[in-house]
Amino acid sequence: MLKKVLIANRGEIAVRVIRACRELGIKTVAVYSTADKNALHAMLADEAVCIGGPQSKDSYLNVRAIISACEITGAEAIHPGFGFLSENPAFARMCEKCGIVFIGPRATSIEMLGDKAQAKETMEENGVPVIMGSDGAISNIHAAKTLARDLGYPVLVKASAGGGGRGIRIVESEEELEPMMKAARQEALACFGNDEVYIEKFIKDPKHIEIQILADDYGDVIYLGERDCSMQRRRQKVLEEAPSPASFMTEELRAKMGRAAVTAARVCGYRNAGTIEFLVDSNGDFYFMEMNTRIQVEHPITEAVTGIDLVKQQLLIAGGERLTIKQEDVKLTGHAIECRINAEDPANDFRPSPGRINSMFIPGGFGVRVDTAAYSGYEIPPYYDSMIGKLIVHGKNREEAIAKMNWALAEFIVDGVATNVDFQLKLIRRPEFIDGNYDNGFLNRTDILADERGED
Repeated sequence: MLKKVLIANRGEIAVRVIRACRELGIKTVAVYSTADKNALHAMLADEAVCIGGPQSKDSYLNVRAIISACEITGAEAIHPGFGFLSENPAFARMCEKCGIVFIGPRATSIEMLGDKAQAKETMEENGVPVIMGSDGAISNIHAAKTLARDLGYPVLVKASAGGGGRGIRIVESEEELEPMMKAARQEALACFGNDEVYIEKFIKDPKHIEIQILADDYGDVIYLGERDCSMQRRRQKVLEEAPSPASFMTEELRAKMGRAAVTAARVCGYRNAGTIEFLVDSNGDFYFMEMNTRIQVEHPITEAVTGIDLVKQQLLIAGGERLTIKQEDVKLTGHAIECRINAEDPANDFRPSPGRINSMFIPGGFGVRVDTAAYSGYEIPPYYDSMIGKLIVHGKNREEAIAKMNWALAEFIVDGVATNVDFQLKLIRRPEFIDGNYDNGFLNRTDILADERGED
């Protein structure tokens, strides 16, 4: 069992990890930037170390400062949370070289799966369904045009080292291909330090469905059902639910996708928690998209329907323990929904809204959970992601979960900054959501706030 863990992150995920460590009797070390000196994670941890200035590059991306904080506090392991350094193979390798346990997969697995083109090739070789496209990165425009003609437009140009919707362009015609490839490469270089791109067939109106897996160091891998993450705005997830409400999601398909996810984890020697993301068309045909080598923002809905604490499992696996959960033990019970609560102004193109929270009321009740690091009087800094919390509900079925989310959002009050709470409330009242009849492009086609402006 691990004795002391440093959390190389901030916000609600840092608080989430601290609480899981407490329950297991593990001491915690928080790191914080000068902008986060009054942050909740820094106050809750057993120890806290300032690692730099407010900009991420000076603090939460400052590898040397984080490793030094680990050494001076005697922490034996680092939990990276999500974002920041969580999928950085160089950071994971540095931890390994310094004798620090990285609570996640090995650097080699992160490296393999971080290169989307290589990951796709590996999956195809091992029988995991993939979207047709280029064999690895492509830079020659003539070869790209030939491939795109063979695939048929529209196609996607995607960053090989991408993630979070960055470095992606939809190409509708041959005339657009060269400028779109150039734009994707420039964005990829700026975001990931790697300008390689690849091309794949564009799947029209798909569902984004991901499978959660757990893997230990002894070859045991299990899957924990699916999460439907199709409610996205500009390729950023807004709301997630488990299990998927899609009409095609049968027990047979769930098992088939689960087995494919386990295969994906095994072929890259994966350990710890991970998520395999698939695109699924209206026929129920699924295609590997990528694997996220970390805990996901939306992990609580899987916890709700399985009763399994994923962060505790991460800590136990990293401490060398064997998975005690067998595949046959995993049962999905009821339905869960998560709404991401962001400090942003939906009426002003979702512009971030940092500032002081004057007062805050968090909903509660049976089957209601809020993961947040915000509190009354907290000053939201302008330097980081705008998400300030996650509202999760669990009901005996989807109808009950929607009803709980309705009144929970109605009770959620954040005074002092703009938030997307009312936007989320309008969203879950839409008939398309209630019917489960939505896909990845729904929010890009639908103006949820149009009725407020008197628009049709």
